[in-house]
Amino acid sequence: MLKSKVICCKLYISESQNAKVVDAISHICQKDPEVVLLSKFEDDHYNRVRYTLASYIINDSSTDEVKFSPMRRVLLEMIEKAFSTINLEMHTGTHPRIGVIDDMSFHPLNQATLEDAAQLAKMVASDIGNCLQVPIFLYGAAHPTGKPVTAVRRELGYYQPNYMGIQWTGQVLPDILPMKPDEGPDHVSRERGAIMIGAASLPLTYNVPVLSKDVPTVRRITRRVTGRGGGLPTVQALALSHGDDCTEIACFLDPDHVSADQVQRQVEQIAAEQGLEVDKGYFTDFTKDRMLEKYFKIVLAID
Repeated sequence: MLKSKVICCKLYISESQNAKVVDAISHICQKDPEVVLLSKFEDDHYNRVRYTLASYIINDSSTDEVKFSPMRRVLLEMIEKAFSTINLEMHTGTHPRIGVIDDMSFHPLNQATLEDAAQLAKMVASDIGNCLQVPIFLYGAAHPTGKPVTAVRRELGYYQPNYMGIQWTGQVLPDILPMKPDEGPDHVSRERGAIMIGAASLPLTYNVPVLSKDVPTVRRITRRVTGRGGGLPTVQALALSHGDDCTEIACFLDPDHVSADQVQRQVEQIAAEQGLEVDKGYFTDFTKDRMLEKYFKIVLAID
C-alpha cells in the first residue's frame, strides 16, 4: 500500500451557499472507501467550493500507461450531481469561473509521476466531454504543448468580471467559443458552461487579506507580488473582493521556490506603501506531505 501510486484531484465547483448541494456532492466521494476526501474548502463570498480527493492508480504492465483509478468514476458522479443541482445562470460570486465545474487539477503524490497525472486528467476530460457534452480545455502537462492554465484563462476572458467590476454572474463565455475545446462540443450550455482540466506539480494555495475594498489598488499590489509582474518567482495571484471591507490576494506558489512567509512580507511591504493594512494570510489546503499522511492513515484504517 505504501508503495502504491497516488494522485490527488482538486475539483472546483461554483457553489458554496447551498449547503444541501455541497453536502450531496461530498457524500458521493465518501461512499467509496478507495477514494479519500482529503479536504473541502468553501467560501461564501466566492460562492465556490474545492474538494481535494486522492486515490491510487494502476498502470498497464506492458505500456506503463494509466489503465484504472477508482477516482475516475467518482469524479464523473460528482460532476453529474453538480450539473443536476446547480445552474450557472443563477450563480454569482467574486471569484472568476467559466462553468458549474470551473477547474479540475490533477497532481502526482506518492510514487506517481506527472505523466501519470496527465494521463488520468485526459481520461476524465474525455469522460466528461463525451458523456456529459461539456467543452473541456486542457492545460499544463495534460495539454499537447503544455499550455499554462493562465494562457487558457486569458484566451477565454476568465479574468474579466461581468458585474459591478468585481463579480462574475451567469454565463460569461460567448455562445461561439473563442477557441476550440480539446474535448466535448464546440457550443457551450448556458446552464453548465465549460471546464478547464490540467495536470501539474502540487502548488501551495495561500490567501492574504488586505483590509480595503479598493480592488483596483489591491490588483496593482497583486501584480507586483507575482512572478509575471516582476515579483516573487513562480507566484501567481488574483485580487478578489472578499466582503465589505476586504480584498483577498489569492496566491498559488511553488514551495520549492518561494515560501508563504515571503509572500506575506511582500504583500505587507507593498500594501504599506499605499497606506493599507494586511491581515495574516492562511492556507486553503494541505501540503503534499500532509495529504499523503492523511491519505494513508485513512486507507490503512479501512484495511
